[in-house]
Amino acid sequence: MFLRESPSMPTPVRTDSRPRPRRRLLVASAVLAGAIACFLLLFVRGSFEFAVERRATMLGAMAVAAFAHGLGTVVFHTVTDNRLLTPSIVGFDSLYVLMQTVMVFVFGGSVIARTDGTPKVIAQTLTMVLFATILYRWLFSGRLGSLFTMLLVGVVLGLAFDSLSTFLQRLLSPTEYDLLSVRLFGRLSGVDPGMLPLAFTVCVAVGVVLWRRRFRLDALLLGRDSATTIGVDHKRELTLVLVLVALLVSFSTALAGPMTFFGFIVATMAYQVTGSYKHQYVLPMAFVLGMLTLVVGQFVMQHIFYAAGFLTVVIEFAGGLLFLIVVLRKGRL
Repeated sequence: MFLRESPSMPTPVRTDSRPRPRRRLLVASAVLAGAIACFLLLFVRGSFEFAVERRATMLGAMAVAAFAHGLGTVVFHTVTDNRLLTPSIVGFDSLYVLMQTVMVFVFGGSVIARTDGTPKVIAQTLTMVLFATILYRWLFSGRLGSLFTMLLVGVVLGLAFDSLSTFLQRLLSPTEYDLLSVRLFGRLSGVDPGMLPLAFTVCVAVGVVLWRRRFRLDALLLGRDSATTIGVDHKRELTLVLVLVALLVSFSTALAGPMTFFGFIVATMAYQVTGSYKHQYVLPMAFVLGMLTLVVGQFVMQHIFYAAGFLTVVIEFAGGLLFLIVVLRKGRL
């Protein structure tokens, strides 16, 4: 005798939702592939070879920015246990602006063009990473050292850097200030193609380290006590992750300029689209959505509004607006 389902019997529900984040990641990747093809091949005027080469260079800069800010912000959220903070809170962007301002103030506006190239980017990256490493070691080695103390000190230092930069900028001539202001905003079209191989190498190296630690990152979401209980060295992982984030964000900032809220936008979208806490899905989704945001945004700004240079300005405005909305909905930082 067969058992028939009655209307009152509940329909079996599949509780294993593991394939869903994978399917969403595949769909997002397919959309990104289509967007890249459109960006490279559509609306080409003049020499096709020159246009594709220039757009490919811009795609490389987008990939570096999306990888650095997307993954950097996600893992920064993991170790700080706060999805409203960004790596810029520690003062990376402010330090970059201060270095550019001091350089122009001391040597004049022409120094920007004379010093462009790999040595300058490496020197700026090493300076920002050294600043972050000293800050981490000093705060975590003290008796009262903690993550929240580090964030508070980072905010204070960022404000101090901004104040000093503003003071020095007021002493510059109008011509020097105009030359400097170009470098104080994110720029995707002015990246040196010769820098991209080094940028890709840095991103791949950091990405491999983070990917191998994806399960430890999942454990860090449980908190310090729980992570320590299951055998994770919380302090060591925290320090390592923060240094890697500093390397990513510093290199991207030195290469393409500051993008304060871009990582926040990408990370927030990655959490919502992925629907999973696991870093094996969230990390690649953050990169894919970051690339998709930049590619689609650049395509729209360049071919519809004819304002290709204003993409980063629009992203910063939208990111600040999204940040305020999230804060107001949560009611706390």
